[in-house]
Amino acid sequence: MGLMKRYASYFAALMVFAISTHVVAKPKYIDPIPLEQLITTSVSSVKNQPHALPVITWGADINTIYANGSQAITSADSLFASYGLKYTLKRNDTFSDQLSHYLSGQTPYLRGTLGMINAASDLLANKPAVQPVIIHQLSWSSGGDALVVKPNIRTVADLKGKTIALQAYGPHVDYMGAVLKDAGLTPSDVMIKWLPDLTGTDNSPFSALYEDDVDAVFVILPDALALTSGGTVGTGVEDSVKGAKILMSTKTANRVIADVYAVRADYFKSHRAEVMNFVKALNTATAEVKTLFTNTANTSAQLTPLLTYSADLLLDSPDAHEDVKGLYADAEHLGINANKQLFTDKAYPRNITKVSQEIQSTLKTLGLTSATQLPLLANWDFSQLGADVAFSNKSRFNSERVASVVAKKQQQNSLEDGELFSFEVAFQPNQNKFDPQLYKPEFLRVIELASTYGGAVITVEGHSDPLKYLRSKKEGETGVVLNRIKQSNRNISLSRAQSVKESVLVFATDQGVALDSSQFALVGHGFGNPKTGMCGGDPCAPATEAEWRSNMRVVFRIIQLEAESDVFQPL
Repeated sequence: MGLMKRYASYFAALMVFAISTHVVAKPKYIDPIPLEQLITTSVSSVKNQPHALPVITWGADINTIYANGSQAITSADSLFASYGLKYTLKRNDTFSDQLSHYLSGQTPYLRGTLGMINAASDLLANKPAVQPVIIHQLSWSSGGDALVVKPNIRTVADLKGKTIALQAYGPHVDYMGAVLKDAGLTPSDVMIKWLPDLTGTDNSPFSALYEDDVDAVFVILPDALALTSGGTVGTGVEDSVKGAKILMSTKTANRVIADVYAVRADYFKSHRAEVMNFVKALNTATAEVKTLFTNTANTSAQLTPLLTYSADLLLDSPDAHEDVKGLYADAEHLGINANKQLFTDKAYPRNITKVSQEIQSTLKTLGLTSATQLPLLANWDFSQLGADVAFSNKSRFNSERVASVVAKKQQQNSLEDGELFSFEVAFQPNQNKFDPQLYKPEFLRVIELASTYGGAVITVEGHSDPLKYLRSKKEGETGVVLNRIKQSNRNISLSRAQSVKESVLVFATDQGVALDSSQFALVGHGFGNPKTGMCGGDPCAPATEAEWRSNMRVVFRIIQLEAESDVFQPL
């Protein structure tokens, strides 16, 4: 299904908004303050059932809607009812409002991204009864959020000194922090303009990109598509911004935005069995909804009511079935086995604790928390929740297609197109093996980037020294001999790239991390792209030992290939 078709109803509404408002209206920016200073609601006991159960406008919440019987109040034949649970679903996309309801006892639950939960850490840390306990991760964003940039931005590193607009207290604060960190930047390296709304108003990042002094925005995918003429390059007509493009979406950065449910600590302590049943029902719903969306022809009796109520509750339009399907497709929906890894696997680079630490570092830099306490995690016995196998790391890429695309890019000298980050590893003359202990910092960085950007391809590019070729040419060797030297250098550089890749994979395994081998693509440049530059048709001769050694390197390049839909294989 095409992206434009998936969000047909959204685009129709957006066109009305764009034509009627963005031409003249200017965004009203805000100065966010810590939630501890913003929320003044007193703590009260949790009211009796049925509780209000918050949902937000996100694809993973379709599973919650299904568990409730595809209606507002839990139906008698629903999964929640089968566990003795009863809720009234309430959409609440404003996290500060959710916090007020949570504190006042209207609901024991919080529904947000992991970043939102962490943003409330100072507010809730000194109130033991309402400390949030994360009980379940619903999903990772896997295409539903995007970083859109103007033509002057080619890589994430180019954001240094530029202006970024995004929603305050929203889902993209941690997204911004992660990509800046991985480019070697911090929030202090950019100018940030904060907006109160996520989408659909003049005071949203979508509208901000029309301003001349805004270089980049973090937006939901439908807004990204509108700004970029359907995900290509903005033409400047209709509601697009001329030259705007999607630098990356969470299809590439698919381990950054985590959607979770948390519950009040006092309620978890007194209603642990009930909360466990809530998680069990969500897990079953996740599996059953996946079946409904996979076998649409045979499940219409259940799927149609789910689409209709989801569209009504989440999008205010009961007929927006295609938009609901789009929302669902933009999330990677997680079951209990995945949650077991996220909660308990200390080696996994993107477990909840490590991602929370990353988020709190960003929030502290921004002055939005003191980052003194992480959210609590439910100490589940995952076997009681149905976890029965170890988490497996399946291949997510079509290796042959990746190799073909990368080879074409190499021939066209366009590997830098789509680059997000890159860094290099130096080697010694005649070196063919790479001891992980000697390259530990570099290999750890590869593991981190591969885990965070699980939808990106990582090229491992070997480069070699041109000195032997240049000496042979100076000595008058024949073209046949020179071509042999060229090919030999390509082979050697490819062999080194292979050796580095294998060393990284072995090192990762030793660290308890299973990387996806299909994510890596090997490139042997030979001496065709020397650090010393080209002099005519040949590499420039190194003038110093430092220049000579600079050509002995392996480059890791993280590139997004989102336009190549047959490269990535969703789980």
